[in-house]
Amino acid sequence: MDTATPAVTVALHDGASVIASSGQVDARRHGELLLPAVDRVLAEAGVKLDAVTGVVVGVGPGPYTGLRVGLVTAATFGSALAVPVHGICTLDGLAYAAGQDGLEGPFAVATDARRKEVYWARYEDARTRTGDPAVDRPADIAEALAGLPVAGQGAVLYPEAFPDARGPEHVAAGALAALAAERLAAGQELLEPQPLYLRRPDAQVPKNYKVVTPK
Repeated sequence: MDTATPAVTVALHDGASVIASSGQVDARRHGELLLPAVDRVLAEAGVKLDAVTGVVVGVGPGPYTGLRVGLVTAATFGSALAVPVHGICTLDGLAYAAGQDGLEGPFAVATDARRKEVYWARYEDARTRTGDPAVDRPADIAEALAGLPVAGQGAVLYPEAFPDARGPEHVAAGALAALAAERLAAGQELLEPQPLYLRRPDAQVPKNYKVVTPK
């Protein structure tokens, strides 16, 4: 599952292929949409939740509120089912999906970070990231990414900075699961299911506010 972008996406993978998936784009309703999506995927596959042997969750980067919905849900499932919970960088999942769509490297991935910024990373190919994810204003990285195709919603939102926009626009849990299955089969360690924020949360306690107490 992944809730690091406006897409609320869930998939069930059997280790070889995706057997059911769901995806809805709504940046403000992650908490409302995620569990019903899990129910739909399980029903479509004809299995119950206790058949799940592992959970993969996108760790971002992404906005604080949406991202934590998926991470908390994944952790809860892992605890209730006594199964491992693995993290995958959301940008890696999007890059892998772009490769499945036929995009060859090198290329970049960019998602909407709000505040007129993007979360982004550069890739040698669909499986190989060449640096750490970052958050920047599109104009500040346009020159560094000049000539590269850029997958993801960030490229669609800022065409002046990323003229060669490619799909997919949002991450899909099926791609996330397939990438995780590949890496696990190869004996690679996946990330801890901890959030990759890259910056402070949008919601903060106001400073210098007036305290009203009874006399």
